Amino acid sequence: MSSPPPARSGFYRQEVTKTAWEVRAVYRDLQPVGSGAYGAVCSAVDGRTGAKVAIKKLYRPFQSELFAKRAYRELRLLKHMRHENVIGLLDVFTPDETLDDFTDFLSGGCTPPTPSPYHCPPHALPHMVLGPTGTGTAGQSWGCCLSPRLAPGPSPAPEDLKPGNLAVNEDCELKILDFGLARQADSEMTGYVVTRWYRAPEVILNWMRYTQTVDIWSVGCIMAEMITGKTLFKGSDHLDQLKEIMKVTGTPPAEFVQRLQSDEAKNYMKGLPELEKKDFASILTNASPLAVNLLEKMLVLDAEQRVTAGEALAHPYFESLHDTEDEPQVQKYDDSFDDVDRTLDEWKRVTYKEVLSFKPPRQLGARVSKETPL
Repeated sequence: MSSPPPARSGFYRQEVTKTAWEVRAVYRDLQPVGSGAYGAVCSAVDGRTGAKVAIKKLYRPFQSELFAKRAYRELRLLKHMRHENVIGLLDVFTPDETLDDFTDFLSGGCTPPTPSPYHCPPHALPHMVLGPTGTGTAGQSWGCCLSPRLAPGPSPAPEDLKPGNLAVNEDCELKILDFGLARQADSEMTGYVVTRWYRAPEVILNWMRYTQTVDIWSVGCIMAEMITGKTLFKGSDHLDQLKEIMKVTGTPPAEFVQRLQSDEAKNYMKGLPELEKKDFASILTNASPLAVNLLEKMLVLDAEQRVTAGEALAHPYFESLHDTEDEPQVQKYDDSFDDVDRTLDEWKRVTYKEVLSFKPPRQLGARVSKETPL
Protein backbone atom coordinates (compact mmCIF):
# COMPACT_ATOMS: atom_id res chain seq x y z
CA MET A 1 0.00 0.00 0.00
CA SER A 2 1.51 3.32 -1.11
CA SER A 3 2.10 6.04 1.46
CA PRO A 4 0.13 9.30 1.15
CA PRO A 5 1.83 12.25 -0.57
CA PRO A 6 3.67 14.70 1.70
CA ALA A 7 1.74 17.61 3.18
CA ARG A 8 1.45 20.73 1.05
CA SER A 9 4.10 23.39 1.61
CA GLY A 10 3.09 25.57 4.55
CA PHE A 11 0.89 22.81 5.97
CA TYR A 12 1.41 19.82 8.23
CA ARG A 13 -0.53 16.62 8.76
CA GLN A 14 -1.66 15.23 12.11
CA GLU A 15 -4.00 12.43 13.13
CA VAL A 16 -6.62 13.48 15.67
CA THR A 17 -9.01 10.83 17.03
CA LYS A 18 -8.28 8.57 14.04
CA THR A 19 -8.95 11.36 11.51
CA ALA A 20 -6.27 12.96 9.33
CA TRP A 21 -6.07 16.74 9.68
CA GLU A 22 -3.94 18.81 7.31
CA VAL A 23 -3.76 22.39 8.53
CA ARG A 24 -1.69 25.53 8.09
CA ALA A 25 1.65 25.37 9.88
CA VAL A 26 0.72 28.46 11.92
CA TYR A 27 -1.94 26.48 13.81
CA ARG A 28 -0.26 24.27 16.40
CA ASP A 29 -1.15 21.94 19.26
CA LEU A 30 -4.29 20.44 17.75
CA GLN A 31 -6.54 19.02 20.47
CA PRO A 32 -9.96 17.42 19.96
CA VAL A 33 -12.90 19.46 21.24
CA GLY A 34 -15.95 17.63 19.92
CA SER A 35 -17.44 15.78 17.00
CA GLY A 36 -20.85 15.15 15.50
CA ALA A 37 -22.48 13.31 12.65
CA TYR A 38 -21.10 15.71 10.02
CA GLY A 39 -17.79 16.99 11.31
CA ALA A 40 -15.32 17.58 14.12
CA VAL A 41 -13.70 20.49 15.95
CA CYS A 42 -10.16 20.84 17.28
CA SER A 43 -8.65 23.59 19.38
CA ALA A 44 -5.30 25.04 18.30
CA VAL A 45 -2.95 27.91 19.02
CA ASP A 46 -2.28 30.55 16.37
CA GLY A 47 1.51 30.86 16.34
CA ARG A 48 1.30 34.46 15.06
CA THR A 49 -0.79 35.82 17.93
CA GLY A 50 -0.74 33.15 20.64
CA ALA A 51 -4.55 33.15 20.59
CA LYS A 52 -6.54 29.97 21.02
CA VAL A 53 -8.74 29.12 18.07
CA ALA A 54 -11.14 26.37 17.05
CA ILE A 55 -10.72 24.61 13.71
CA LYS A 56 -13.61 22.77 12.11
CA LYS A 57 -13.42 19.95 9.61
CA LEU A 58 -16.36 18.46 7.76
CA TYR A 59 -16.52 14.78 7.03
CA ARG A 60 -16.63 14.37 3.24
CA PRO A 61 -18.39 17.68 2.43
CA PHE A 62 -18.78 16.72 -1.24
CA GLN A 63 -20.21 13.25 -0.86
CA SER A 64 -23.56 14.42 -2.24
CA GLU A 65 -25.28 17.50 -3.64
CA LEU A 66 -27.12 17.94 -0.32
CA PHE A 67 -23.90 17.88 1.71
CA ALA A 68 -22.19 20.20 -0.77
CA LYS A 69 -25.07 22.69 -0.70
CA ARG A 70 -25.04 22.67 3.11
CA ALA A 71 -21.28 23.30 3.22
CA TYR A 72 -21.55 26.13 0.69
CA ARG A 73 -24.46 27.78 2.50
CA GLU A 74 -22.76 27.67 5.88
CA LEU A 75 -19.48 29.00 4.55
CA ARG A 76 -21.20 31.97 2.91
CA LEU A 77 -23.17 32.73 6.06
CA LEU A 78 -20.11 32.52 8.30
CA LYS A 79 -18.20 34.82 5.95
CA HIS A 80 -21.11 37.25 6.10
CA MET A 81 -21.48 37.36 9.90
CA ARG A 82 -19.53 40.02 11.79
CA HIS A 83 -20.85 40.53 15.31
CA GLU A 84 -19.13 40.51 18.68
CA ASN A 85 -21.70 38.12 20.16
CA VAL A 86 -21.54 35.59 17.33
CA ILE A 87 -18.67 33.20 16.80
CA GLY A 88 -16.50 34.71 14.10
CA LEU A 89 -14.70 33.31 11.09
CA LEU A 90 -10.96 34.06 11.11
CA ASP A 91 -9.64 31.82 8.38
CA VAL A 92 -10.72 29.33 5.73
CA PHE A 93 -8.24 27.16 3.87
CA THR A 94 -7.83 23.95 1.95
CA PRO A 95 -4.80 21.68 1.73
CA ASP A 96 -5.81 20.91 -1.87
CA GLU A 97 -3.88 22.94 -4.43
CA THR A 98 -6.28 22.87 -7.38
CA LEU A 99 -10.01 22.67 -8.03
CA ASP A 100 -9.59 19.16 -9.44
CA ASP A 101 -8.02 18.04 -6.14
CA PHE A 102 -10.50 19.96 -3.97
CA THR A 103 -12.12 17.50 -1.55
CA ASP A 104 -11.64 19.16 1.84
CA PHE A 105 -11.45 22.54 3.51
CA LEU A 106 -11.13 23.80 7.05
CA SER A 107 -12.34 26.87 8.85
CA GLY A 108 -12.00 28.42 12.22
CA GLY A 109 -12.07 31.22 14.72
CA CYS A 110 -13.58 31.62 18.18
CA THR A 111 -11.77 30.96 21.41
CA PRO A 112 -12.97 27.41 21.99
CA PRO A 113 -14.95 26.48 25.07
CA THR A 114 -12.87 25.28 27.98
CA PRO A 115 -13.07 21.57 28.80
CA SER A 116 -16.20 20.89 30.82
CA PRO A 117 -18.67 18.10 31.48
CA TYR A 118 -20.97 19.72 28.97
CA HIS A 119 -20.82 19.11 25.25
CA CYS A 120 -20.59 22.13 22.98
CA PRO A 121 -21.76 20.93 19.55
CA PRO A 122 -19.46 21.77 16.63
CA HIS A 123 -20.46 23.69 13.58
CA ALA A 124 -21.06 21.47 10.60
CA LEU A 125 -18.27 22.90 8.45
CA PRO A 126 -14.83 21.53 7.56
CA HIS A 127 -11.52 23.30 8.14
CA MET A 128 -12.32 26.82 9.30
CA VAL A 129 -10.65 28.90 11.99
CA LEU A 130 -13.12 30.59 14.30
CA GLY A 131 -12.33 33.43 16.66
CA PRO A 132 -13.57 36.50 18.51
CA THR A 133 -14.73 39.20 16.10
CA GLY A 134 -15.50 41.81 18.76
CA THR A 135 -13.44 43.53 21.41
CA GLY A 136 -13.15 40.59 23.77
CA THR A 137 -9.76 39.76 25.24
CA ALA A 138 -7.88 37.10 23.31
CA GLY A 139 -7.49 33.93 25.27
CA GLN A 140 -10.57 34.38 27.43
CA SER A 141 -12.14 31.09 28.40
CA TRP A 142 -15.67 30.37 27.27
CA GLY A 143 -17.86 27.75 28.92
CA CYS A 144 -20.93 26.13 27.47
CA CYS A 145 -24.26 27.34 28.83
CA LEU A 146 -25.70 23.85 28.53
CA SER A 147 -26.88 22.48 31.84
CA PRO A 148 -25.81 18.95 32.84
CA ARG A 149 -29.30 17.52 32.73
CA LEU A 150 -29.64 18.55 29.08
CA ALA A 151 -26.27 17.35 27.84
CA PRO A 152 -27.21 15.82 24.48
CA GLY A 153 -23.93 14.56 23.10
CA PRO A 154 -23.11 15.43 19.49
CA SER A 155 -25.76 17.49 17.78
CA PRO A 156 -26.75 16.22 14.34
CA ALA A 157 -26.86 19.67 12.76
CA PRO A 158 -27.18 23.36 13.55
CA GLU A 159 -30.87 24.38 13.89
CA ASP A 160 -32.81 26.77 16.07
CA LEU A 161 -31.16 28.45 19.11
CA LYS A 162 -30.76 26.23 22.19
CA PRO A 163 -28.65 26.41 25.40
CA GLY A 164 -25.94 24.16 23.92
CA ASN A 165 -25.29 26.77 21.22
CA LEU A 166 -24.45 29.51 23.71
CA ALA A 167 -21.18 30.18 25.50
CA VAL A 168 -20.55 32.61 28.36
CA ASN A 169 -17.22 33.77 29.80
CA GLU A 170 -16.33 34.92 33.31
CA ASP A 171 -17.55 38.45 32.52
CA CYS A 172 -21.00 37.16 31.50
CA GLU A 173 -20.31 38.03 27.86
CA LEU A 174 -22.19 35.72 25.53
CA LYS A 175 -21.39 34.25 22.14
CA ILE A 176 -23.66 32.28 19.84
CA LEU A 177 -21.65 29.24 18.77
CA ASP A 178 -24.11 28.00 16.22
CA PHE A 179 -27.13 29.44 14.52
CA GLY A 180 -29.92 28.41 12.16
CA LEU A 181 -28.01 27.44 9.05
CA ALA A 182 -29.91 24.26 8.29
CA ARG A 183 -33.22 24.26 6.48
CA GLN A 184 -36.24 22.25 7.56
CA ALA A 185 -36.26 20.59 4.13
CA ASP A 186 -33.13 18.72 5.18
CA SER A 187 -35.22 16.01 6.77
CA GLU A 188 -32.33 14.09 8.30
CA MET A 189 -31.66 17.07 10.55
CA THR A 190 -35.01 16.93 12.34
CA GLY A 191 -36.25 15.09 15.39
CA TYR A 192 -33.42 15.64 17.84
CA VAL A 193 -34.87 15.77 21.32
CA VAL A 194 -33.06 18.74 22.90
CA THR A 195 -33.50 20.89 19.80
CA ARG A 196 -37.22 20.09 19.85
CA TRP A 197 -37.65 21.63 23.30
CA TYR A 198 -36.66 25.06 21.94
CA ARG A 199 -38.27 24.80 18.52
CA ALA A 200 -41.07 27.16 17.54
CA PRO A 201 -44.48 25.47 17.14
CA GLU A 202 -44.74 26.47 13.48
CA VAL A 203 -41.52 24.55 12.84
CA ILE A 204 -42.67 21.46 14.74
CA LEU A 205 -45.67 20.84 12.48
CA ASN A 206 -44.46 22.77 9.43
CA TRP A 207 -47.54 24.96 9.71
CA MET A 208 -46.62 27.87 7.51
CA ARG A 209 -43.77 29.92 6.11
CA TYR A 210 -41.22 30.66 8.84
CA THR A 211 -40.22 34.16 9.81
CA GLN A 212 -37.43 35.51 12.01
CA THR A 213 -39.70 35.14 15.03
CA VAL A 214 -38.85 31.41 15.18
CA ASP A 215 -35.70 32.59 16.97
CA ILE A 216 -37.76 34.78 19.32
CA TRP A 217 -39.59 31.65 20.46
CA SER A 218 -36.29 29.87 21.10
CA VAL A 219 -34.89 32.84 23.03
CA GLY A 220 -38.05 32.93 25.11
CA CYS A 221 -37.67 29.25 26.00
CA ILE A 222 -34.03 29.80 26.98
CA MET A 223 -34.84 32.91 29.01
CA ALA A 224 -37.58 31.05 30.90
CA GLU A 225 -35.17 28.21 31.62
CA MET A 226 -32.56 30.65 32.96
CA ILE A 227 -35.18 32.06 35.35
CA THR A 228 -36.66 28.77 36.56
CA GLY A 229 -33.75 26.36 36.12
CA LYS A 230 -36.08 23.96 34.31
CA THR A 231 -36.93 23.22 30.68
CA LEU A 232 -40.19 25.02 29.90
CA PHE A 233 -41.56 22.72 27.20
CA LYS A 234 -40.15 19.21 27.47
CA GLY A 235 -42.05 17.08 24.96
CA SER A 236 -41.22 13.42 24.33
CA ASP A 237 -41.99 13.67 20.60
CA HIS A 238 -43.13 16.39 18.25
CA LEU A 239 -46.86 15.99 18.99
CA ASP A 240 -46.25 15.78 22.72
CA GLN A 241 -44.09 18.90 22.38
CA LEU A 242 -47.01 20.77 20.88
CA LYS A 243 -49.30 19.58 23.68
CA GLU A 244 -46.81 20.82 26.30
CA ILE A 245 -46.71 24.20 24.59
CA MET A 246 -50.50 24.56 24.43
CA LYS A 247 -50.85 23.66 28.10
CA VAL A 248 -49.26 27.07 28.66
CA THR A 249 -50.30 29.14 25.63
CA GLY A 250 -53.77 27.64 25.33
CA THR A 251 -55.24 26.26 22.10
CA PRO A 252 -55.43 28.82 19.29
CA PRO A 253 -58.71 30.30 17.98
CA ALA A 254 -60.42 28.90 14.88
CA GLU A 255 -59.23 31.87 12.82
CA PHE A 256 -55.62 30.85 13.42
CA VAL A 257 -56.28 27.20 12.58
CA GLN A 258 -57.82 28.21 9.24
CA ARG A 259 -54.63 30.06 8.30
CA LEU A 260 -52.53 26.90 8.62
CA GLN A 261 -51.23 25.75 5.24
CA SER A 262 -51.15 22.07 6.13
CA ASP A 263 -54.46 20.19 6.06
CA GLU A 264 -52.91 17.59 8.34
CA ALA A 265 -52.02 20.28 10.88
CA LYS A 266 -55.51 21.80 10.61
CA ASN A 267 -57.21 18.46 11.29
CA TYR A 268 -54.88 17.75 14.19
CA MET A 269 -55.55 21.12 15.81
CA LYS A 270 -59.32 20.79 15.36
CA GLY A 271 -59.23 17.47 17.21
CA LEU A 272 -57.53 18.86 20.31
CA PRO A 273 -59.46 19.65 23.49
CA GLU A 274 -59.79 23.36 24.22
CA LEU A 275 -57.16 24.59 26.69
CA GLU A 276 -57.08 27.95 28.46
CA LYS A 277 -53.97 30.10 28.45
CA LYS A 278 -52.10 29.88 31.74
CA ASP A 279 -51.00 32.82 33.81
CA PHE A 280 -47.28 33.02 33.01
CA ALA A 281 -46.57 34.43 36.48
CA SER A 282 -47.71 31.12 37.99
CA ILE A 283 -45.14 29.25 35.90
CA LEU A 284 -42.28 31.75 36.14
CA THR A 285 -42.44 32.05 39.92
CA ASN A 286 -39.02 33.71 40.30
CA ALA A 287 -39.44 36.19 37.44
CA SER A 288 -40.06 39.91 37.76
CA PRO A 289 -43.38 41.25 36.40
CA LEU A 290 -41.53 42.85 33.48
CA ALA A 291 -39.84 39.54 32.61
CA VAL A 292 -43.20 37.76 32.71
CA ASN A 293 -44.73 40.40 30.46
CA LEU A 294 -41.90 40.10 27.95
CA LEU A 295 -42.07 36.30 27.88
CA GLU A 296 -45.82 36.43 27.32
CA LYS A 297 -45.10 38.46 24.18
CA MET A 298 -42.30 36.13 23.02
CA LEU A 299 -44.01 32.79 23.64
CA VAL A 300 -47.07 33.37 21.48
CA LEU A 301 -48.35 30.42 19.46
CA ASP A 302 -49.24 32.61 16.47
CA ALA A 303 -45.94 33.72 14.91
CA GLU A 304 -47.62 36.74 13.34
CA GLN A 305 -48.55 38.02 16.80
CA ARG A 306 -45.17 37.22 18.37
CA VAL A 307 -42.94 40.14 19.33
CA THR A 308 -40.08 40.94 16.94
CA ALA A 309 -36.44 41.30 18.01
CA GLY A 310 -36.63 45.08 17.72
CA GLU A 311 -39.83 45.24 19.75
CA ALA A 312 -38.37 42.92 22.39
CA LEU A 313 -35.25 45.09 22.77
CA ALA A 314 -37.47 48.15 23.24
CA HIS A 315 -39.42 46.41 26.03
CA PRO A 316 -39.13 48.04 29.51
CA TYR A 317 -37.43 44.87 30.80
CA PHE A 318 -34.31 45.91 28.86
CA GLU A 319 -34.53 49.64 29.61
CA SER A 320 -31.29 49.72 31.60
CA LEU A 321 -29.42 47.73 28.94
CA HIS A 322 -30.94 48.84 25.65
CA ASP A 323 -28.59 51.07 23.63
CA THR A 324 -29.56 51.57 19.99
CA GLU A 325 -26.12 53.01 19.18
CA ASP A 326 -24.41 49.85 20.45
CA GLU A 327 -26.63 47.40 18.57
CA PRO A 328 -25.17 47.04 15.08
CA GLN A 329 -27.51 46.14 12.24
CA VAL A 330 -26.06 43.35 10.14
CA GLN A 331 -26.05 43.77 6.38
CA LYS A 332 -28.81 41.73 4.73
CA TYR A 333 -27.55 38.34 3.62
CA ASP A 334 -28.08 37.58 -0.08
CA ASP A 335 -29.46 34.06 -0.14
CA SER A 336 -30.52 34.15 -3.79
CA PHE A 337 -27.67 31.80 -4.74
CA ASP A 338 -28.21 29.25 -1.99
CA ASP A 339 -30.99 27.23 -3.56
CA VAL A 340 -29.92 27.32 -7.18
CA ASP A 341 -29.91 23.81 -8.65
CA ARG A 342 -26.31 22.77 -9.26
CA THR A 343 -24.42 19.61 -9.99
CA LEU A 344 -21.96 18.32 -7.43
CA ASP A 345 -19.05 19.63 -9.52
CA GLU A 346 -20.68 23.06 -9.70
CA TRP A 347 -21.15 23.13 -5.91
CA LYS A 348 -17.47 22.28 -5.53
CA ARG A 349 -16.47 25.10 -7.87
CA VAL A 350 -18.52 27.81 -6.13
CA THR A 351 -17.37 26.59 -2.69
CA TYR A 352 -13.74 26.61 -3.82
CA LYS A 353 -14.24 30.16 -5.03
CA GLU A 354 -15.65 31.17 -1.63
CA VAL A 355 -12.63 29.62 0.12
CA LEU A 356 -10.17 31.48 -2.10
CA SER A 357 -12.00 34.81 -1.82
CA PHE A 358 -12.05 34.85 1.99
CA LYS A 359 -10.36 37.90 3.52
CA PRO A 360 -9.39 37.44 7.18
CA PRO A 361 -10.42 40.15 9.66
CA ARG A 362 -7.76 42.64 10.71
CA GLN A 363 -7.22 41.25 14.19
CA LEU A 364 -5.94 37.99 12.74
CA GLY A 365 -2.54 39.63 12.46
CA ALA A 366 -0.27 38.54 9.63
CA ARG A 367 -2.24 37.91 6.48
CA VAL A 368 -2.45 34.32 5.30
CA SER A 369 -0.94 33.43 1.95
CA LYS A 370 -3.26 33.33 -1.04
CA GLU A 371 -4.39 29.99 -2.38
CA THR A 372 -3.93 28.82 -5.94
CA PRO A 373 -6.40 30.82 -8.11
CA LEU A 374 -9.14 29.21 -10.15
